[in-house]
Amino acid sequence: MNTEPAAPPTPRAAERWRTLAAMEGLRPDDLSPDVVRVLERQAAAIQREEDAHRILNRIVLAGGSLTELCSDLISVLGEEGRAAAIVTTTDGRVLAEGGAEHALDYVHGLDCFDRTGRLIVEAEPVGVRTGGGERAQRVMVRILAGSADLGRIAAFSMDRVLDEDDIHLLQRAATVAALAITKEQAVSAVESRYRGEFLRDALSGRAGRETDAITHAQSLGWNIDRPLVVVVAETDENDEESSRTADEVRTLQQRFVRAWVQAVAARDTTIPVAGFSQEVVTLFPLGEDHETEAIMRGVTEVVRVVSGDGGGGRRTFSTGVSRPVRSLADLPQAYEEALKAVSVGRQMNGASSVAHFDHLGIYRLLSLVPDSADLRRFVEESLGPLATDDSAENADLRRTLSVLIDTNMNVAETARVLFFHYNTLRYRIAKLERMLGPFGSDPQLRLTLALALKIHEMKGI
Repeated sequence: MNTEPAAPPTPRAAERWRTLAAMEGLRPDDLSPDVVRVLERQAAAIQREEDAHRILNRIVLAGGSLTELCSDLISVLGEEGRAAAIVTTTDGRVLAEGGAEHALDYVHGLDCFDRTGRLIVEAEPVGVRTGGGERAQRVMVRILAGSADLGRIAAFSMDRVLDEDDIHLLQRAATVAALAITKEQAVSAVESRYRGEFLRDALSGRAGRETDAITHAQSLGWNIDRPLVVVVAETDENDEESSRTADEVRTLQQRFVRAWVQAVAARDTTIPVAGFSQEVVTLFPLGEDHETEAIMRGVTEVVRVVSGDGGGGRRTFSTGVSRPVRSLADLPQAYEEALKAVSVGRQMNGASSVAHFDHLGIYRLLSLVPDSADLRRFVEESLGPLATDDSAENADLRRTLSVLIDTNMNVAETARVLFFHYNTLRYRIAKLERMLGPFGSDPQLRLTLALALKIHEMKGI
């Protein structure tokens, strides 16, 4: 037997293999370097298992959070400062993360995250990974509770390939994460019911006196004693006509509501937000600048975060914003304005629109016409062949007509906007008047054509 002395292993591992060697009647000096290395690896694996068991048990018994789970997971991986762990929803929204700041910055710069910070779960496999490189330095597993998929838990290393032992550790951590998420969802469901009932009462004018409503909102963790706008986000898919099962629709809606709650809470935890059927309603506070553009920038940023890149099973939705509200008595009217902005905005711009009530203009009146067939007939009668896109020339002439009307028949300005030669534009005007009539000299005809063009721009008619 080779009696060459071995390099001293780590203290905890050394104690392990000495114990194992003693059980076999061997002295430490009798062990070859190869045997020492094998025993040391086995001892380290056993130690990590014990550390994981102790830490995970502590989190379960103490009711630890997902953030604590992620932080402790890093210590068990044995890569302090060189690794990170995250927990996400099934569609990739990050719920919790742990690790040093530079490690988290490294992780969020990887190609598995989109520009909004969502983990692209649909492109990331779970379990063992093949091949090498950067992709092998991260692993993830599903967080399951029975047959329910609750999300993902992932570990990332900055400099080593993660293997089956790491996956085994993640699977154990996923069980703890499932308990934490299930508990959080149960508590959230109760809180959401009470909050939703209060917000529904406030939007329908049944919240009582303003002072009482403000106090009630404060007890729920909300601040409504400030200028605000009502924001309504409604899924573009009609769940009442969906081919999905009722359970699937309910799961998608719950995910939609949670996405809004998380995105809004990242800005201000006192902002009221609740889900109703196919919509989510938020009472968005106004900053010092009450200008519509400033309001829309804030709302659009939240919409961007909720939307992500549309992956991970996320559904498209349209968003409507009301005029500013300075008294709770005006909430019902503001809610109606936001609903109208959603409906008309979708007609104007299609799915995923974001519209402010003040920007609806003439479209507000057009949306009141109950029969879209009447609107189509009006467009066809007013624009004639320009009402169709049977040829590219029709769309081109319609664009010319629209700019002419917008510039109040200023030929020079229209030529500049369209990059046409002045004589070319004069020729086009003559052709349009032969097709549509003397709109240049007839203000009533010009109004009719302008209205027909606006209707033509609307979707869904």
